[in-house]
Amino acid sequence: MAGEKTSLLGFAGFKAGGIHVLTIDDREKTPNFGKQLLNPSTVIVTPPVKIIGIRGYKKDLYGQHAIFDVYAKDLPKELSRKFDAKSSDDAFTKAESALGNASSIMAIVAVSPQAVGLAQKVPFVFEIATSGKDAKSQYDYVKGILGKEVKASDILQVGQNIDVFGITRGKGIEGPITRFGVKRKQHKSRKSVRAVGTLGPISPAVVMYTVARQGQRGFHQRTEYNKRILVMSSTDKDGEHSINPSGGFKHFGLVKGDYMIVRGSIPGVPKRLIKIRHPIRNVPKKVLEPKVLEVVVE
Repeated sequence: MAGEKTSLLGFAGFKAGGIHVLTIDDREKTPNFGKQLLNPSTVIVTPPVKIIGIRGYKKDLYGQHAIFDVYAKDLPKELSRKFDAKSSDDAFTKAESALGNASSIMAIVAVSPQAVGLAQKVPFVFEIATSGKDAKSQYDYVKGILGKEVKASDILQVGQNIDVFGITRGKGIEGPITRFGVKRKQHKSRKSVRAVGTLGPISPAVVMYTVARQGQRGFHQRTEYNKRILVMSSTDKDGEHSINPSGGFKHFGLVKGDYMIVRGSIPGVPKRLIKIRHPIRNVPKKVLEPKVLEVVVE
């Protein structure tokens, strides 16, 4: 990230539901170039995130290790039960003296589910990486926005690709056929039909980790790369949007705050936290804004 503009490299939101967006295909060298394209898409509600702290990391042969944490003085009151961390002026002085050993600076942020109308009171707290030429410039940038709120439009732009992190829909305990796609055994070949044919050889008398067994399926963290932002919108005057279907999104309700529409599906169920970051694969040199013809509200 050396030489880049100093900024946050991620954001977060909450999944609202699926929708369709009609666009003009701007991917060159494809059969559909210049034609209308109906894109299955996902709506992510993106309330502002509050910068509540700064964390410095030092890198050595064994990885990265946190060397200091400093927090804003006006933390959200909902965080008092989660942790009590108010930093004095001496803490900032010590942190600045340790910048010479720091390899990277992270912003500690909080995002509130109540900001989008969800029932959960306690905010989600996590770290967001920062870009910049060195740790000093990253620290100065995060300190300048410490205690303030940052919107998605300050970090992301329409047309760019993003990577999304989500927890997939949980399925509970499943057998090897559903979990791994093992084929059912022949009729009457054994007492069991939906079990694997063998667990392994007689010797060595161990079951290898590669053998398909029953276990947890779903409710895993997954990363999906290069999801394109088709639409970004801020709050309307009346607080609601024309994007809302009649009665709101199923299992979510009405979208009342800032939101973005991302092309394709995203892991997880409605209301679930979705983390967003700048792409790490195939970063394009130029960001083209998509030509959106219509947002199809069903």
